[in-house]
Amino acid sequence: MLDGLDDIDWARLGHAYGAADDVPGQLRALLSPDPATRDEALGDLYTNVFHQGSRFEASAYAVPFLLEMLGDPATPDPASVLGLLSALAVGYDEGVLPEGFPVTEYRRAAEGGRELLAAKPPPWVGEDESEKEYVEYAYVESLSEADQGRLWAYVEVAVYDAVRAGVPVFRTLLEHSDPGVRAVAAYTLAWFPEEADGSVAALARAIDAARAPGVGATPGEVATMLVASGLLGAAPDVRWLTDPRPLVRWAAAVGRVRVLGAATDPATVEELLRWASAPSDDAEPVEGEWVPFLDGDLGGYAALALRQLGPLHTDSVFDALLDRLPTVSGGRSLTVLGAALGLAFPDGPAAAGTPASSLIPRQRRLAEVLARSTDPWLIDGQSFGNVSMLVAEHGLPRSREAMRAYLAEVP
Repeated sequence: MLDGLDDIDWARLGHAYGAADDVPGQLRALLSPDPATRDEALGDLYTNVFHQGSRFEASAYAVPFLLEMLGDPATPDPASVLGLLSALAVGYDEGVLPEGFPVTEYRRAAEGGRELLAAKPPPWVGEDESEKEYVEYAYVESLSEADQGRLWAYVEVAVYDAVRAGVPVFRTLLEHSDPGVRAVAAYTLAWFPEEADGSVAALARAIDAARAPGVGATPGEVATMLVASGLLGAAPDVRWLTDPRPLVRWAAAVGRVRVLGAATDPATVEELLRWASAPSDDAEPVEGEWVPFLDGDLGGYAALALRQLGPLHTDSVFDALLDRLPTVSGGRSLTVLGAALGLAFPDGPAAAGTPASSLIPRQRRLAEVLARSTDPWLIDGQSFGNVSMLVAEHGLPRSREAMRAYLAEVP
């Protein structure tokens, strides 16, 4: 395994911290029998070839070796390797849900980027950190904003296509003995709509197999397959909405609305509204009931999915979001708040200086929930700057205290 790893001039390739000559050792460490060594290597790779969602020139070169690991049954932790590959392919999934990966848009944005990347000088190698920073970014900063967009879009598409080459492997892993591997394989397949025909068929077989007596398929595994099918254009059968497992019903509804949109049936809408309005499910899920999508935020995903219904159910959706918002914090607050703000400010942010008395009813209701609720403003008990910025971007005060004072000014 990993033949040819040292044939690549990694020092000429760049990642988040300059030359990528540390990547071969990190890839080899993923095969270590020691879990701590593997965890450290995985963390290093998430830091350098997938840095806060960004991908780099070296990222695409690492992918074939990660795929090779998946093809070897001796690889110690295939689910972690799969997780890294899916992250490399699409970044953080919150950026592409609920519609799925917009590959056509990415390919269009990447036009001309290949030539820009080819003109990029090699990364700096040495000890002077200040010089490293200058050389690493000087070329990119010399480009126009439009060319920078083309360059990075091309890098992301190159990594995406490198991962796409593993789709046949991901399909075989739907039959893996470990339900966790099967679930992450289904999750990864969801991001490749250009391979939908073969992947939908493979997922259908896996879903049928999960129904067989003695298979031991977990609710999380079945749910992930149903959502993946929906993202690839195949609506789960309506019979899944009556499954005794709540997680499976959630997944069926999410998958169905992705395909049916405004034509979604009332039973599916009702299921989604229940999840979107439910109190925070921050508690750790029981074994077998975690899904990879949106890091397991079931209510948040339901809230995102509801926007695919169009205007017919807007009032019910907004009510559900306001029911849930006081109970969430951190990233889950951002998801629900973002959806609610989109409905409250459909024409863009309020003009600077807009008094509270001039807010339309939905805007006023949202402001009142934010004024009386503590959790949505917090992450791990501390003020969450991302929430403050999101609220301020829509023309509202950027803290709970300021929001309360703002509303108090109404005659």
